[in-house]
Amino acid sequence: MIKKNKLLNILYPQVCGICGEIAENGLCRKCQNRLKEYNVCNRENVNSKYFSNLIYLFPYEGAIRNMLINYKFNEKSFIYNTFVNFILNNQELFEFLKKYDKIIPVPISKNRLKSRGYNQSFLIANKLAKFLKIECNYNILYKIKDNKEQNKLGKNERETNILGVYMLNKNINLEGKEILLIDDIYTTGNTASECCKVLSEAKPKNIDVFVLAKD
Repeated sequence: MIKKNKLLNILYPQVCGICGEIAENGLCRKCQNRLKEYNVCNRENVNSKYFSNLIYLFPYEGAIRNMLINYKFNEKSFIYNTFVNFILNNQELFEFLKKYDKIIPVPISKNRLKSRGYNQSFLIANKLAKFLKIECNYNILYKIKDNKEQNKLGKNERETNILGVYMLNKNINLEGKEILLIDDIYTTGNTASECCKVLSEAKPKNIDVFVLAKD
């Protein structure tokens, strides 16, 4: 169950996710202007047989890094509004994202959801999908193992730690669909690759990965 303060953060965001000043949409005008130069639509072709493109907004550094840490680990769930606001104000990115048929957030385990109170990727994916008028499916991909957190492991350990932790709901048809997988941070790409590997079993036309920041 989501704790009361976490639920209030989600329903009634009142402050900028960067500076903490009162801001209706989680992003004040001052911080929006300050980070405007970083808020671009970065697209990279990746050397993966499971997904085609990596799309991201920011480098994982400075204020963005601090904001993501607070969002993911310090119960500041309202910050998802700040990131969605960035995306909505990026016309190039917003128009590009309209091409997808389904948006799928990277899932977290039941134990992680219980302790954190929310899935940070789902909050962003769900709200963004509403603006894009695209279906957000949180019941296609499941995390079935409560593995160690990737950020606490080295490169080699991350690759083995993520194997076999996701499962596909085979009752949902993805064949021939354009799929966008959404996560928060891209570091080694192991999480994205493993999720896309599982999703590829459903024979979609294409899978791309969108993250807020790339390390």
